[in-house]
Amino acid sequence: MREHEVMAATDGCERSGLYFLSVAYRVREKVDQHMSAAGLSLSRTKVLQVLAQHGALHQVELSEALGQAPRSVTQTVEALERAGLVTRTNDPEDRRRKTVSLTTTGQAALATAEQAGKQILQRFFGSLDTHQLAQLETLLTLIDTVATNTD
Repeated sequence: MREHEVMAATDGCERSGLYFLSVAYRVREKVDQHMSAAGLSLSRTKVLQVLAQHGALHQVELSEALGQAPRSVTQTVEALERAGLVTRTNDPEDRRRKTVSLTTTGQAALATAEQAGKQILQRFFGSLDTHQLAQLETLLTLIDTVATNTD
């Protein structure tokens, strides 16, 4: 490739990357807005999903399962607890250690939020045919692989 061809390819990569980030942000924002009708954001829904899947967890285990910093998870769990969606109990052997459990109200809110999320994602991606969805998944997998293996 000539120098101007390399520059054009690089500019195309940057332009596509920035466009991807812009679209991803907009989709995330719309999903959050749609799920907020159920009283949850996507990040709070993820916490409830982990608890529904794994059962009660210590906050550190919850942080690890989410791949998030313990401090961030603590703030989210506190908000979920205030809303009555989770409970936190002290560990009998270590009072500093908290166990987080999903409440019945939390289970109902999770079901509502998941349905809202499913509806909005269906609206976004339902217009794509099977071949387009497969192409999108392939491309996203490639990008995710590079992102995962980049320091």
